[in-house]
Amino acid sequence: MITQTQLSLADIYSDCSNIYENDKPYFLQLLESNLNLDELIPINFRNKFYAPTGRPRTYKLKAMLWALILQRIFSISEDSLLITFLTFSKELREFCGFQKVPDASKFTRFKQDFLPELKSLFDNLVDVTEPICHQIDEAKASMTIFDTSGIEAYVTENNPKFLNRIVSRLKTYKKVMGFSDSYDPYKAAYTLMPTHAASNDEIKQLYINGHFCYVYKFGMITNGLGIVRDISFFNKDFLDSHPDIEVEKKTNSPNEDKSLHDAKALIPVLEDFFEKHPGICPDVFLGDAAFDSGLIYKSLLQDLKFSKAYIPLNSRSGITYPDCPVNSNGIPCCPKDKSLPMKPEGTAKRTNGLVRFKFSCPKVKFVKHDDGKYRRQCYCENPCTDSKSGRMFYIYPEKNLRAYPGTIRGTDEWIDTYKIRGAVEKSINHFKDSFCIAKRKSQNAKTLHADLILSGITQLITVVLADKINQHKLIRSLKPLIA
Repeated sequence: MITQTQLSLADIYSDCSNIYENDKPYFLQLLESNLNLDELIPINFRNKFYAPTGRPRTYKLKAMLWALILQRIFSISEDSLLITFLTFSKELREFCGFQKVPDASKFTRFKQDFLPELKSLFDNLVDVTEPICHQIDEAKASMTIFDTSGIEAYVTENNPKFLNRIVSRLKTYKKVMGFSDSYDPYKAAYTLMPTHAASNDEIKQLYINGHFCYVYKFGMITNGLGIVRDISFFNKDFLDSHPDIEVEKKTNSPNEDKSLHDAKALIPVLEDFFEKHPGICPDVFLGDAAFDSGLIYKSLLQDLKFSKAYIPLNSRSGITYPDCPVNSNGIPCCPKDKSLPMKPEGTAKRTNGLVRFKFSCPKVKFVKHDDGKYRRQCYCENPCTDSKSGRMFYIYPEKNLRAYPGTIRGTDEWIDTYKIRGAVEKSINHFKDSFCIAKRKSQNAKTLHADLILSGITQLITVVLADKINQHKLIRSLKPLIA
């Protein structure tokens, strides 16, 4: 006999809730269980969004933010496609908190109207994730890496036909005039191309990744883990506040002009970054050869208090040191044979706190004497000194910071550490590809700036979630969880 059970309203509600929770995608459950976005939103963002306007907000702040963050996690390139996903996915709508789906103009106005607040959310997440990064890898978290790139704008000048038309004319001109092969039409085209797009003078010409393009340029700071720490959008407001950064075309070399611009942007960007985050202490800086300048080394090592700066030498100039001959890496050489580098014997900190590097003759060996102690013995056939211990040189980095930026070039330490600089390039590519920054079809600087900041917010949200679920290997991407 089947017994009858009286179902109460509470039982029905409980069963429905269990079905809803079980049907919810695993990834959304992870986000809901481990992230409280309300705790991360700065109070100034909330106050401005909900400021009295005469009518209540149709869409909640948290809902708009989650939609834009999920857009980047799922690599949705266009706002119209995001709206389609929200329209047909009940789970996504309910997770975000939408009663109805916003139209494209709502997302655009949200980005443009609340750009300063999005930046404050980003800066707050930088401070939140800083101790997480140090917990994962103390050495890499203490590194500061800077690089620049650009977001190609949706303008006529970025059509390949624009450059090809100029190059074709120059090739014809070369043929008619009978110029030799030394005449390069592509270099000549660089001097004839406008410095900015006709539709917007903030969209600057740039030579990036082996091709000419018209972009909104930005600078990015990451740590050695590849986690973004700061994003500087080089728009008119930024350049007005840092007038020394602006560099017009001065040479026939696009690489040279880019290096000049990057070198001028570095120190102002770092100063702004450390002013916003006084709790982040600089230790090791990594950059490319564009920053190989005596003034930059002085600013990094003395003013900004970095202990080491890993910057390759610019091929145009070498290294000299007043006290001894040195090779291309700044390592002292034998006075009688410059092909023989001296042997490094470590560093010593002097009483004034400054570091000194010690080098000894490459033909010196430690020999055990009658008293049982080991002493240096020089076995050079043509010694340059009467000392039995052979020639020794002491390098004092403060005499030439460019030659000795807190470390010695060409050593295993230098080679292994400098490889980490690629982390910033990987992050930039991740922003452009996975977060679809490079696929945005917009000319509006505020919208693109907001998209860039939202990409940074998404990466930092990824770090917070990876730490919450104790999966630090996922700090750069949550795609494995989605699959």
